Amino acid sequence: MENLNIEETKYTPVINLDASGTISMVGKSYPENTFEFYAPMMDWVKEYFETCAAATTTVNIEITYFNSSSSKLFFDFFDLLEENNENNDIKINWIYDEENESAEEAGEDFIEDFEDLNIKLVTK
Repeated sequence: MENLNIEETKYTPVINLDASGTISMVGKSYPENTFEFYAPMMDWVKEYFETCAAATTTVNIEITYFNSSSSKLFFDFFDLLEENNENNDIKINWIYDEENESAEEAGEDFIEDFEDLNIKLVTK
């Protein structure tokens, strides 16, 4: 399976999907069409878990700002991780700047909503 890298723009994060077991998103997320923008990532992650998931998958998310449609997309992303959590070792790091309270609160909300996932808040 090929890695997938999506370049950062003014409105979207850089996304690196590595078949050796690392998924990362860094930046802001308020694209014009959220679900269209993230479709290649979601398709890649589905295929990854169906075909070649690594022994441990580490997900690093460092999103400094996101809009409501991105929030919905993140819920779908975490749902996908949760569906694959039983048969895979998935570790999620929600990385935020200690001065960004809204990013910290978003991470706390995801932890509450996805109790079966191993989500850790990481301050930078």
